[in-house]
Amino acid sequence: MSAHAVGEQPGYVAGRTLEDWNAAYAKVEAYFQALRVGNRLLLGQLVSRVLDRAMDRAQSEPETAPMELAAEEMERVVTDWFAAILEVPPEESDPLLTTRGRMALLLADMPDRWQDQFLKPAPWPTEFVTSMRESFLKAGPEFQISRMDPRPIDLGPMTTLTAWGRIGWLRMLLAWVAFAGLLVIVFSMTR
Repeated sequence: MSAHAVGEQPGYVAGRTLEDWNAAYAKVEAYFQALRVGNRLLLGQLVSRVLDRAMDRAQSEPETAPMELAAEEMERVVTDWFAAILEVPPEESDPLLTTRGRMALLLADMPDRWQDQFLKPAPWPTEFVTSMRESFLKAGPEFQISRMDPRPIDLGPMTTLTAWGRIGWLRMLLAWVAFAGLLVIVFSMTR
């Protein structure tokens, strides 16, 4: 029996409805499945760990929805694990750590070879750590914000018509009338 269920009214856990916690469970489970954690037992343990942390916070943050608490805790657990395994100091908060870490998980073949190591505390197998760190370096360069200045659009010959104003349109009209007249003359001569 969970410590969160003691003294609760029926249908509530940590001051929130079971439906709210079920929605939070589904969100966390979907996230871990997106990371390709396929082992049902491991998946259930990971989701429970995140939800326990969210339930601990729920008592002190009654205005925050369980799904939001679970998402924040999930992000915190995963980010802390990436920082530990990749040896990224906490003071060097890399905003792309989780993105590059997730890429490193896939490049290191975590779903097939190292699924049991995901979110596990140290010590980790040396081969896994080496694979994760090498994959993290390959996961991508440091992204830089770039700026694209708008350039004028080249409309080609169309601009010459507008540059001449009314005279250009008049010349174009005269050319089409002459062409249509030529077609009428050719038609009448062949009949």
